Amino acid sequence: MRKIGLQEIEDIALGAAVLGAGGGGDPYIGKLVAMGAVKECGEVTLLDPEEIPDDALIVPIAMMGAPTILSEKGIGGNEYKILYDMVTQFYGKKIYAFMPIEAGGVNSMLPIAAAARLGLPMVDADGMGRAFPELQMVTFTIGGMSASPMALTDEKGNSVIFNTITNKWTEELARGVTMSCGGSVSVALYCMDGASLKKYAVKNIVTRSQKLGEAIRTVKDLEEGTPEENFLRFTEGFKLFKGKITDVLRETRGAFNFGKVMLEGIGEAKGKQAFIEYQNENLTASVDGRILATTPDLICLVDTETFHPVTTDALKYGKRVLVLGLKCFEMWRTAEGLDLVGPRYFGCDTDYIPIEERVKGGIL
Repeated sequence: MRKIGLQEIEDIALGAAVLGAGGGGDPYIGKLVAMGAVKECGEVTLLDPEEIPDDALIVPIAMMGAPTILSEKGIGGNEYKILYDMVTQFYGKKIYAFMPIEAGGVNSMLPIAAAARLGLPMVDADGMGRAFPELQMVTFTIGGMSASPMALTDEKGNSVIFNTITNKWTEELARGVTMSCGGSVSVALYCMDGASLKKYAVKNIVTRSQKLGEAIRTVKDLEEGTPEENFLRFTEGFKLFKGKITDVLRETRGAFNFGKVMLEGIGEAKGKQAFIEYQNENLTASVDGRILATTPDLICLVDTETFHPVTTDALKYGKRVLVLGLKCFEMWRTAEGLDLVGPRYFGCDTDYIPIEERVKGGIL
């Protein structure tokens, strides 16, 4: 058990945006929402999963929709109370704590804001260990848990509870309502007891995000090694490419951001070209036609000077980025996990090969 204050929020937002693998929303917007709530209502208590009673009601809170829309539309502030009332009325018991559903610049922050405004703690766990575009893509689905009853509300106060036969159906129906509500909404889903949380959640993801954010903030202060070497060492990541963005193709369709980004190599990658496809999150990374990483492993773009994450909605011509590859949570590498989030689910014509296998024999 510990407290989350303003500095912790800064670091969590930064680190979680890296783990968001290009998605999860703009960390600047996310931290503003969380900081505003903490300034007004006080710091949030962060609980270790093992501190949660087995029969406690734990509720993930998240934003659903296209991150580019959220940056224009914003969050009203009353959504958390509406979701709290809907869930407690349905279950007939009080919520013990909130938790994030994924790592990302926005969805790591909204549970902090909700916890602060409603005086509840937050759990140091999520359901992905990164970000994915569809709501059935969580470890809880692998564990046979249901996304519904799922509460949904928009900034105007429109609200609905879904009760569906599969988590994919929850995604389909909620996505349609999200489009009708302007492309982004707030949701509470995968409501669970403490025992299920301990069994299927990705534990200590908030702490990992915070440590990663702190490392990025202080990476230039270290005396040994270059900032890039220190960044790669701390993240335990693979340097896939370093280059300048030469073209970005982007469209918002079905409350998702779809796109492709092309990069021209710089430094040791000069003369090479890289190509990244994404659906909210980065899906594949190729260099000169060779695939170096695919989902569910993390493909992260960071600024070459600051190492701050560059999300898919912030990609622009001329930006110089380092393409980083990270290993995913082990559960995603199972057959059940790959059925949910493997490259073929997204229409990529390749089987999943772990990133550490793909990069054998050299990268650049």
